[in-house]
Amino acid sequence: MEYPAGTVRALLQTDLVTPATRAALEARLAPQTDYAPQFFDADTYQLLRAVAARVFPQPERETPIELAPNVDKRLLEGRADGWRYDAMPPDREAYRLGLGGINQAAQAAFRQDFVELTTEQQDVIIGQLAAGEAPGENWQQVPQDKFFEEMLAELAESYYAHPLAQEEIGYVGMADVPGWTHIGLNELEPREPEEK
Repeated sequence: MEYPAGTVRALLQTDLVTPATRAALEARLAPQTDYAPQFFDADTYQLLRAVAARVFPQPERETPIELAPNVDKRLLEGRADGWRYDAMPPDREAYRLGLGGINQAAQAAFRQDFVELTTEQQDVIIGQLAAGEAPGENWQQVPQDKFFEEMLAELAESYYAHPLAQEEIGYVGMADVPGWTHIGLNELEPREPEEK
């Protein structure tokens, strides 16, 4: 189900959303196109942006949802989700090695860095990585299947934490003021818009 455009912005202005949730989601609505990386160097940050753009292409958006800033901020702050595969190095090192490995794979296949490739060539590299078949010496230090899984999960979490992505999938759980009573199959709360 996809809600009509503007549903989330309208809902955020109601008393159905708590002030803390409203503040968090309104901050996410602000474009991050001018974000300056603080953990990654400029080239590595652009590489992460390019990878994110292929993993979550958004051709229909005038201004795509930026996913790389969330990764950069998390790594700068040293935050983690509390666990990691024992075969994986710590997150900061895993991203350094994994993104470097993506460039190694691009160089091996096309003799160019990932950001210089066409979207079709980038998709080949992402496909190799997803299949665990990307060449590169960095993959001896970080398992590419686990790195891809972790990166994909983080990018997906960042994407679907954005209010406009939530609108796309018909999610209005941000209306977090207590009072949900219509919980049966195909029952809608008055706060829930009709599917378009």
